[in-house]
Amino acid sequence: MPYISLTSEAARRELLIAPILLDVVHYTHAQLRIEYPLIVTEQLKGSLDYYLHADHKLLVVKAKNADLARGFTQLAVELIAIDVWTGSQEPNLQGAVSTGDIWQFALLNRESKQITQDLNLYRVPADIDDLLRILVAILS
Repeated sequence: MPYISLTSEAARRELLIAPILLDVVHYTHAQLRIEYPLIVTEQLKGSLDYYLHADHKLLVVKAKNADLARGFTQLAVELIAIDVWTGSQEPNLQGAVSTGDIWQFALLNRESKQITQDLNLYRVPADIDDLLRILVAILS
């Protein structure tokens, strides 16, 4: 890690986020969709950065320009779009936003239409074990 420059979004995406998600896929056998197109309405459409689904679903958004706050807003909008789009009966939808080296989780309660932002931040590589446990647990 100390020899790798992680200043670009592509580097963070390919060297930090993708390997973690591939590990999660290995453990959960979840299907991983990358840049998954989603069209709910003419106004509500775009591509989901990473969409994993197994018994449960997980949306992962990469924070553009390493801006976690703006990335969380994007995550919230995309969780709402998935709520409208999916035929799933799950009471909650879960997601995460990541800058690559920092991860934060969110939960959308579909009945109350309320998004809860986890106050904890998970750092890579320091919190990688906890992060992987959480990601695997969400999908299991």
